[in-house]
Amino acid sequence: MLIQFKDITLERDGQPVLAGMNLELTEHRVGIVGPNGAGKSSVLRLMNGLLSPTAGSVWLEGRDLATCIQEVRKKVGFIFQNPDNQFVLPSVREDIDFGLKKRLPDAKARALRVESALVNVKASHLADRMLHSLSGGEKQLVALATVLATEPEVLLFDEPTTQLDLMSRNRLLRLLGELNQPCIIASHDLSFMQTMDRVLVIMDGGVAMDGQADEVLEWYRQQCEERN
Repeated sequence: MLIQFKDITLERDGQPVLAGMNLELTEHRVGIVGPNGAGKSSVLRLMNGLLSPTAGSVWLEGRDLATCIQEVRKKVGFIFQNPDNQFVLPSVREDIDFGLKKRLPDAKARALRVESALVNVKASHLADRMLHSLSGGEKQLVALATVLATEPEVLLFDEPTTQLDLMSRNRLLRLLGELNQPCIIASHDLSFMQTMDRVLVIMDGGVAMDGQADEVLEWYRQQCEERN
């Protein structure tokens, strides 16, 4: 999966968030780190059209997102930092099924897809639970199952471990390691970022550092210490 940013500028409330960003992503696991408010989540949201750039363009597999946004949203799955922002219906099975109705009109086919998605994240036991009754870790698994059920080609994760205890975090990281899809993950969890094929530091309106995890994360730690 090739994702390109071409001269991207993004403003919010008249203030610059990103300025003149050029970027090309092809790796299987890409991590994004940076201070709060630096634009990590914005970079992800630009990749699936949840945000539109103020200037410049985002390209997916050689196509400008501005010309094929609906197709892109079918290919690019987004897992929110807070899973509650992703849910629509009250129960696990109903919510996953709801997200498939436009893609799979046949109810039996949807039911099979729902079961398969829950098996993939080892959460079949949650199928008939009410979403409000789930723990943070369980909600994150269901959110992932909901997206996987749509069979995306690439996955975007916004701070996937923030609300998880250590056991739930480790379970989620194991699952992420087993996924076939390329993943782009924004996170403050630097030990998790250490496992990425490539890491970007978003800072001061653009990509401040880009490369192998060891080198980039050491640079980022030093920057954080110097700016304290």
